[in-house]
Amino acid sequence: MNKAITDGVQFMPAAFEAGLGHWSRGNGVPGSDSYHNVATAAFVPADQDFGGCLELQKTEGVQKLRYKGQTPILPGCYIRVTARIKAMSGNLPSVRIAGWAGSAGGVHVGGLPETDVAVPLTAYGDVVEVSAIIGSGNRPGVDLVWGTEPIYGHFGIDLTGQNGAVVRIDDIQIEDVTQVFYRDLMNWVDVRDYGAVGDGITDDSAAFEAADAAADGKRVLVSKGIYYLGSSVTLENRVQFEGNVIMPDNAILSLTRDFHLPAYIDAFGNEELAFRKAVQSLLNNSDHEGLDLGGRRVSVTAPIDMQAAVNNRTTFAQRRHIRNGQLRAEGGPAWENDVVTSQASYTASKPFTLTNVVNVANIPVGSLVEANGVGREIYVRDRNVAAQQITLSQPLSDAVGTQNYTFTRFKYLLDFSGFDKLTYFSMSDIEFQCNNMASGVLMPPLGGIFQFRDCFFNRPQDRAITSHGSGCQGMLVDRCNFESPENGLAAQDRTVVAITANANDVKLRDNRASQFRHFAVLSGSNNVVTGNHFFQGSTGGVRTAGLVLALRACNTTITGNYVDNCFIEWTNEREPEPDYTGGFGFAGVSITDNVFLAGGVASWFSFIVIKPFGTGHFINGLNVSGNTFRCVDAVMNRIERVDTSYANLEIGQMRKLYFSNNTHHNVEYPTHNPLTVKHSQNTAAQTWQVECAPHLPFNGYAQNVDGVALRGRIANASNAAQYVSPHAFEQKGPNRSQVHLVWPSSVKGDVNVQVRMDK
Repeated sequence: MNKAITDGVQFMPAAFEAGLGHWSRGNGVPGSDSYHNVATAAFVPADQDFGGCLELQKTEGVQKLRYKGQTPILPGCYIRVTARIKAMSGNLPSVRIAGWAGSAGGVHVGGLPETDVAVPLTAYGDVVEVSAIIGSGNRPGVDLVWGTEPIYGHFGIDLTGQNGAVVRIDDIQIEDVTQVFYRDLMNWVDVRDYGAVGDGITDDSAAFEAADAAADGKRVLVSKGIYYLGSSVTLENRVQFEGNVIMPDNAILSLTRDFHLPAYIDAFGNEELAFRKAVQSLLNNSDHEGLDLGGRRVSVTAPIDMQAAVNNRTTFAQRRHIRNGQLRAEGGPAWENDVVTSQASYTASKPFTLTNVVNVANIPVGSLVEANGVGREIYVRDRNVAAQQITLSQPLSDAVGTQNYTFTRFKYLLDFSGFDKLTYFSMSDIEFQCNNMASGVLMPPLGGIFQFRDCFFNRPQDRAITSHGSGCQGMLVDRCNFESPENGLAAQDRTVVAITANANDVKLRDNRASQFRHFAVLSGSNNVVTGNHFFQGSTGGVRTAGLVLALRACNTTITGNYVDNCFIEWTNEREPEPDYTGGFGFAGVSITDNVFLAGGVASWFSFIVIKPFGTGHFINGLNVSGNTFRCVDAVMNRIERVDTSYANLEIGQMRKLYFSNNTHHNVEYPTHNPLTVKHSQNTAAQTWQVECAPHLPFNGYAQNVDGVALRGRIANASNAAQYVSPHAFEQKGPNRSQVHLVWPSSVKGDVNVQVRMDK
């Protein structure tokens, strides 16, 4: 680059033969004394070394010679001032390049270096050349670094030392030498050329912005150094970091053309800090919707508080996405769980609140709550220190009164709990390498449509994905893999849970989860669980639930899954007064077209378990159809059962149950509803007792007869055909599992009876 050529900028001063009135005895500013008609200065038209030159006698302590013309100082442009001089007689002086820095309105810019190192003249008649480079950038080879404030200068030389010397000075040269500092292609601008210092102390924010403004499509080069940016900086052009930047937590670095994690790692020199600053920009810049980690692994030494990284926002409701990389937990005490034991009171009238909580300030938000009568996966959603209250993620099942509670705060690689509300946030193709020391992701307390897609959660210490509020509303978890750290333990000894959700409309699709205590605990309604493979392994012991539905009227679809060595459990453990007082009951679950497999289990094991926590409950809407149930290395009694640890179901109140078109292998009592019973009456009787047990679901009552079909002729005791039909009476026998067919007279024969166990 040469501004004299490209832009026609005039740098060269007037020659001495043009008149000494152009040359000042002072700083060169308008009004300063010149060398015109000064007895100690004269133009020499012919010199054997110089041609035309200035002959000058030194009469002052610092004899100044400055060009009165304004030589422009342009950001990113470097000029070289060169003077050739020889001593003719008298005391030998020293010579140096000097200048005067000016800004708009002729104001002097103070505090800048305006003189170079003086060079002594050591012999008469010897030509000595001195030069200095002046420019805005603090770069090697720049003698006078002036930054971006000066816009022009008055340049020349100073003679120092003893007076009396007579010297001759050739015409002073000023030329653009910017090309010396630029690479051949010149497709970048360096922040140092625009005043950046790079000492880690001086605020270089303005220089970065100036370099970006001048780049105009070229790359911005951050050359070697440590650059302190005291305020937010946005770079609209591509950027290359050879040096690093440091910034306050609240200052944002937005790389709009290079918005990806590798660029931020280059900028900050630390992967973890770079990730935080990139996320900060992600939620503060509308020019990009997603952060690409570039396939990089980020070593994480402590939980990343995502809201603290974006400390100017507590809510956000636009789509943002993080993709394509790995977060790896590295060892250290920062991953140790915080455990607090405290006394608190609970009442059913305030189902989401613990009151009179001792030391409530010590209990972290997001902690798991454990005590007698506390259901699975209950968390601290919020706390009120002044009121000594804790808000819970879900009601407790049987904890009325005062008791001690244990609060365990797991440590997550990504912790969103600091946000008040976060919506439309998604992550894909990320491996969460928890390394059996960190948990995966803690959701925000409020929000919706949070999505995980094609992610791997490897060996989470306690949880993979946790919701401690309703930030999981509409959550999507698609094609993710969950690997437990407890694959060597019996299922009943495991503690790690893959997914916890409290709100409605959760979709779990095409995931794989290996050997957790639970694959998912869902406490909301209208969920879809499809295409997943979740399994407990065959390490022996008592199998646990792979999928827990913790809401009675949950309206959940479970289809196309591979349920392997575990079961589906449906409870009402979120009810502080669990006895049935009204409502739909256990309602709205559809279990269709799944593969259920178990091996080496006890005969009482079942794939579908209903667990009522209070009395009076019944099922009101359950569709189990098109499934394959298989037991290997054992024979199980039945595929479904009621866990009566707390109460049984009201079998006589069952409604809208459908068990049909299922396949049963090594199941002693396949269940159907409606059930078709083949009955053969070999001796004539007026009342036929048709036994339906144990093939009705949940050992239900024979409540309805949908039809009776003859499988041949009906005959009396003498084998004479009888053209009669029976009356049907339901719920007969000691277990109410029989249907009685009453004929007009004693007959015998074969019939098919279609029976239902529901109303």
